[in-house]
Amino acid sequence: MWLNTTVSPFLLTGFPGMEKAHHWISIPLLVVYVSIILGNGTLLFLIKDDHSLHEPMYYFLAMLAATDLGVTLTTMPTVLGVLWLNHREIGHQVCFSQAYFIHTLSIVESGVLLAMAYDRFIAIRNPLRYTSILTNTKVMKIGIGVLTRAGLSIMPIIIRLHSFPYCHSHVLSHAFCLHQDVIKLACADITFNRLYPVVVVFAMVLLDFLIIFFSYILILKTVMGIASGEERAKALNTCVSHICCILVFYVTVVGLTFIHRFGKHAPHVVHITMSYIYFLFPPFMNPVIYSIKTKQIQSGIVRLFSLPNSRA
Repeated sequence: MWLNTTVSPFLLTGFPGMEKAHHWISIPLLVVYVSIILGNGTLLFLIKDDHSLHEPMYYFLAMLAATDLGVTLTTMPTVLGVLWLNHREIGHQVCFSQAYFIHTLSIVESGVLLAMAYDRFIAIRNPLRYTSILTNTKVMKIGIGVLTRAGLSIMPIIIRLHSFPYCHSHVLSHAFCLHQDVIKLACADITFNRLYPVVVVFAMVLLDFLIIFFSYILILKTVMGIASGEERAKALNTCVSHICCILVFYVTVVGLTFIHRFGKHAPHVVHITMSYIYFLFPPFMNPVIYSIKTKQIQSGIVRLFSLPNSRA
């Protein structure tokens, strides 16, 4: 019979050995957090407010921005709490909930990038039927499907966390809760919780990437069949922002995986820093990429910030 010792809260960890510098470390992190909130919040506002952006491509972009905001708002309170106030304690239920949202939103991000690839595939391969295929209802169903897939796939491992006894050290290795961190503290058979996430990563994130890659091969094949060089460049240009976001997301995924798999002897601060890059770099870069590469977004931003001046 298991001895349930789950009464003690978990302890979050900032940057071990650098506790005196936590306040200084928090400054760039706060700047990044604020930038992410402002950048993605601006995208959501523009897409909602500007009727010229009421198209499938921008609806999917809004889903990406909302996902990035969700990841940021899920991790930010505990990170700043640890760095500013040295508030390390976190209850089990809160910790499991945070882990659920973090991992779910990571799967959602992969799914949204796949949906955006489908959008570009239809726009270039079948432009005349684009609006009739990707109706508002279809876009909504895709969004619900992406969210449901992620939420249901993560649920089994999080549910099992509630039943485990925790009799090892209650110290987690990050300033937020991750499933792989929590199961190390469990005094139980965690075989399922070790193997299931690997299956999810291969069945979803890796499969999403392969489908995206294959879709771009077909897109490239279609573009190369366009006679006009100017039209070819125009068609490819509509995909550049999405390709950049794909690279930002999957390069950080590969980097984090590589560090965890082959960097066991690397300083712990390297693992922590890579985790922050994984969770902060894509949400920070995605609004920047679309603001630079998408003229409609640029125009919307210009109108948004010139509005007070025009009224004056």
